[in-house]
Amino acid sequence: MTGSPNLSRRDVLKIGGGLAATVGIGGSLAACSGGNEFEYMFWGSTGEQDAIEAMLAGFQDTQEDLTIKPVYTPADYDTKLNALVASGNVPDLGYVQPAMAYRLAEQGKLLDLAPHFDEYPSLGQRLPGSYFYWEEDKCLGTQGANETVITFYNRAAFAETGAQPPPASAAEAWDWDTYVENAYLLTADQSGRRPDEAGFDPTQVARFGTLASMWSGAWYGLLLSAGVDVVDSSGTRTMLDSPEAIDMFQKLVDLMYEHRVAPSPSQLGNNAPSMAVQLASGRLGMAIDGQWALLDVSQADFDFGVGVLPSLGTPKTTAMGGPTAIFADTEYVEQALELYAFQSDPDQVDLFSSGLWMPLEEKYYTDPEAIASWTDNDAHPPEYKTAVIDYTLENSQTYFTQKLRNVEEIDRLITSTTERIQTGEEDVATVMGELAAQLNDGMLQGVYPSAPQ
Repeated sequence: MTGSPNLSRRDVLKIGGGLAATVGIGGSLAACSGGNEFEYMFWGSTGEQDAIEAMLAGFQDTQEDLTIKPVYTPADYDTKLNALVASGNVPDLGYVQPAMAYRLAEQGKLLDLAPHFDEYPSLGQRLPGSYFYWEEDKCLGTQGANETVITFYNRAAFAETGAQPPPASAAEAWDWDTYVENAYLLTADQSGRRPDEAGFDPTQVARFGTLASMWSGAWYGLLLSAGVDVVDSSGTRTMLDSPEAIDMFQKLVDLMYEHRVAPSPSQLGNNAPSMAVQLASGRLGMAIDGQWALLDVSQADFDFGVGVLPSLGTPKTTAMGGPTAIFADTEYVEQALELYAFQSDPDQVDLFSSGLWMPLEEKYYTDPEAIASWTDNDAHPPEYKTAVIDYTLENSQTYFTQKLRNVEEIDRLITSTTERIQTGEEDVATVMGELAAQLNDGMLQGVYPSAPQ
């Protein structure tokens, strides 16, 4: 991504790695293949690694003749998975980025789950936006878990500065000016001066109020709240050059260079600590990030809270989740389907109660007993019900990358464009106009049948 310290799932894929590592992984898998071994490939933080491996250990207890092997791949995931596909050494089941998943499904490399929905009802009764259909009746799978984008904050930082914590309900969402005002209160240099006070030293900032993430998952909810989407309903024309979109991106840039309440890429550097570490240390007051960060935030030693995103009109957030897919070459289809259902059951897997995942079945958002089964614990703060569950159910829209065709190329272009914007050296309207011209020149090719709205 763009130098943001947020260790979101997408960010993890952007970290380092190279050919040597790729060869190493491929060789390892090839050496371990064979017998009754079942491979589950995934990415994530070290906290997610522990949680996934614990989940797989739980499933292992149900298997007598199969050895479940975790294949943790924290860096350069897409490259390594592509190498495994090319060599024919694919795992049995694993995380896959949406664009790659659609491509592999169209190539016949992923199992079509639709014929198995009746046999496994928990697979066929998930949130509508969680499915990935590459054809009208062919489904490569669902999100591994549902996720959304929210605001995390350090309660002590807000109490210390007199700033008001981010609202915990969509109806009370901050407008942008209020968001910026509170970011000012939270930001201070080493002498305790705020950005709006004389003598403020932007080269010696002790705490930033917030982050200005240019990752599309972070800004997509803001864009939706402004009343526009990345593309029109046909998926063939972009709205990223609309006045509303340009204004939204300008607001993010202004956080860094006009208001100075968020670090620029150069201030962050290439090895910035994770968002959770920065919040816990008091280096950061609040940050917009994926709900999955709750796992790491809740395990850090500080008093934290969660809130809804600021709104540019109508409160909105993003619902998302990379698909988990079963590879068509697996020798263990039945066990793969069982694990597919097992990993999404909050009664069986502690990934939900630990804060990493949100459930896929609607009852876990509406039924008080079902909600309590995964949120009545120390990882989920008291305001979680309204700030996350209700917000997701009533104010979310599925991430655009889950529905667009040719999204790999589109995403690369959007990412490179936002990297230009975040330098603060180019005119936002001009850059977005150039982006739109390229997208509208044949790159946008419509949406998949699963296109959730």
